[in-house]
Amino acid sequence: MRITTAALASAAFFMVAPGTVVGLGPWLITHWDLADAPAWRVTVGGILIVLGLIAPIHAFVEFVKAGGTPMPVAPTQRLVVTGFNRFVRNPMYVGLIMAILGQAVLFGNLWLVVYAAIGWAITATFVHFYEEPTLVRTYGRQYEVYRENVRAWIPRLRPWVPARN
Repeated sequence: MRITTAALASAAFFMVAPGTVVGLGPWLITHWDLADAPAWRVTVGGILIVLGLIAPIHAFVEFVKAGGTPMPVAPTQRLVVTGFNRFVRNPMYVGLIMAILGQAVLFGNLWLVVYAAIGWAITATFVHFYEEPTLVRTYGRQYEVYRENVRAWIPRLRPWVPARN
């Protein structure tokens, strides 16, 4: 896939999928009402949101650089094990959950914590039953070695460096 096409498709997908999960969902719960929010909640929540969005945005860029998208219908030709993927296998999902939890702090809304937990459960189920089996079929031993060295949900302290062939 051409880089331009991958970039446009990834940008559109980012707006629809993560945009809905991290934008529309929390808005429907909170209406982004910051009335009477203390400064510490605004600061801590804002920091968590920004930090949470860095990994997914960077991961989308890494997929584009690899000539594909994060969408299952337009994957890359090679396994992407660069960037934040060297620390955790699911940096997009981890980052998005972090951004939702940041919104829970920002808006002081426990329903967003419940929403994040449900979002993680749905995502973990999708990863376990669809994404990982598909990656094993597509990339074989290369993905299995990656999975043996990089955890799905808890980031490593040091980046994983794959052995050179």
